[in-house]
Amino acid sequence: MHATAAVFEKLFTPFTVTEVDVDSPGPGEVLVRVVATGVCHTDAIARDGDMPFPPPGVLGHEGAGVVAAVGPGVTNVTEGDKVVIGWPWCGQCRNCLEGHPRYCMELGPLVLRGGRSDGSTALRRLDGTPLHSHFFGQSSFASYSLCAASALVPVPADAPVEILGPLACGIGTGAGAVLNALRPWAGSSVVVYGAGAVGLSAVMAARLTGATTIIAVDRLASRLSLARKLGATETIDVSAPGIDAVATVKEICGGPADFSLECTGVLDVLQLAADSVGMRGTVALIGGAPAGASFSLEHQPTLWGKRVVGILGGEGRSVSLMGALIALNKQGRFPYDKLITEFPLEQVNDAFEASHSGDVIKPVLRMPD
Repeated sequence: MHATAAVFEKLFTPFTVTEVDVDSPGPGEVLVRVVATGVCHTDAIARDGDMPFPPPGVLGHEGAGVVAAVGPGVTNVTEGDKVVIGWPWCGQCRNCLEGHPRYCMELGPLVLRGGRSDGSTALRRLDGTPLHSHFFGQSSFASYSLCAASALVPVPADAPVEILGPLACGIGTGAGAVLNALRPWAGSSVVVYGAGAVGLSAVMAARLTGATTIIAVDRLASRLSLARKLGATETIDVSAPGIDAVATVKEICGGPADFSLECTGVLDVLQLAADSVGMRGTVALIGGAPAGASFSLEHQPTLWGKRVVGILGGEGRSVSLMGALIALNKQGRFPYDKLITEFPLEQVNDAFEASHSGDVIKPVLRMPD
């Protein structure tokens, strides 16, 4: 099968949009005609070497589309079904069997090895030269994606598939962190550091809980304005001269916040997020930092009941989380579509630049017909 793809040729270089060949599905595999796929911070750090996916290959891990063909033994989807391509999981390790596929013990190889478990790849240039595939099990910066049937999330026939891809990572990560992992109680306070796609999704999710104080922290006034429209009760603009974000959080909350979410992957911001909660408070690490990044916290304030947790991909199961977010969006209660700006695939490099500059919150690449 021929496909149009944005090829990641080598580190720190622009993507090249070109034609490639995609394998037909084998046992347990599905070929998806990708309608659209989100651009995520994770794709950017992979392109720039802070996530070890081998070039040349195809990135992309927020794909959604229509099933084009199924391989032998596939029973959960059929040709013509609308699907979101979720994260891969082995289904056999302790964490998968206990209902936590986001923490599959084989996740590292599944998302970053650059091909199938047997070492083969699903993608080739037209001259037959192999390209690394299966980034996060999908490599969806392409008009067709070959993936494991177990990773697919079928969606209703009337679902707007062109905006569903980001539910697989960026949107689902922020929302799931709040709804699945933290679960704020009535009257609690939530502070979100970073009002990008992940952070604003966390704000929208917090609005669906009993939290009565929801604070968004960022340096871009446009994003803080949107945060208020989406559910933030307070905003803090850290670009303002002399602003002390932690002191301002404590002033708003009448003390430390109950929950703090770090959604940027910037270590200095992580320190602010950690300092914003106190005894029995929880700071959640959500943003992806560069490879090898480390941080430290003062021992005594952490010992006194402060909880530090990492939350991967919004936790939970893809089917239940995405299904809920699709329904909530349809009801007007989770309007994540307001974060999306579409780009044609041939403008993939513009989409990355717009995301990096802050001009766009969640770029989504539309595939050629």
